[in-house]
Amino acid sequence: MKFLTILLCLCVQLSFAQEEVKHEVYFETDQHDIPETEHSRLLLFLSKIEDIDIEKISIYGFTDDRGSDNYNLVLSQNRADAIKSVFSNNEFDESKMTNVDGKGKILVNIIKENDLNKIRGLNRKVEIIVTPVFPPKVKEEVKEPEKETAEDILKGDLKEGDKILLENLLFRTGYSYLTKESKPVLDRIADILVERTNVYFTIEGHVCCTQGQRDAIDRKTKKRNLSLARAKYIYDYLVDKGVKHYRMKFAGMRRKAPLGGDPQLDRRVEIVVTRIYEK
Repeated sequence: MKFLTILLCLCVQLSFAQEEVKHEVYFETDQHDIPETEHSRLLLFLSKIEDIDIEKISIYGFTDDRGSDNYNLVLSQNRADAIKSVFSNNEFDESKMTNVDGKGKILVNIIKENDLNKIRGLNRKVEIIVTPVFPPKVKEEVKEPEKETAEDILKGDLKEGDKILLENLLFRTGYSYLTKESKPVLDRIADILVERTNVYFTIEGHVCCTQGQRDAIDRKTKKRNLSLARAKYIYDYLVDKGVKHYRMKFAGMRRKAPLGGDPQLDRRVEIVVTRIYEK
């Protein structure tokens, strides 16, 4: 009986794990710009899915029944592309967006004449379908070869031009603040930099997954300067911990130098040594 109970629980969990997550964005007549209220709803949806291990994202654009077929196909594609841009601007991996298609118009079946405008309004939309990886990946503990950490490097001999990746500082998707687990790491780095008063450096912020070398949009401020905001966050944090402000500069590097691995690792900050003063 106990075995059957466990098996049933596992089946329920697996069934839930493979469920697609869906969202719809609605548009004004003849428009592909996302209305402000719909944009806010979409950002809430992105917050909901950012911790999901995503296999693929499908984005389908539609129009109402008015207009020619060619016009509706173009408009529906523009709507789908607008949604894709929001995903990309908020650091979602474009390689996961396997379908971004305009499907044209949706026909209406008029039940009541008074409902026609409402029906058409519901047809001016983009459907988003997020498919999680199934079965969920089991994270295995892999013992990596020992390597120097950023803390070790900062304690050692430094020279001008050295670039140090702060590899254990992870940012929330689309935001300029660190995950809770990252703050103790930054505290230790701050302690080292407080002591090494002869080291001057630039803090460089990076983002992942945007189109080309564009910066991402900071969801908090709605400005396209997320890499700069991340660098400024670290700068302010170090100042609060006692690192003199005149020893530091900060810069946003947009998406100029992706690492080529897991996209989330490009949500990173690096320290570049600019000057070493002899004591």
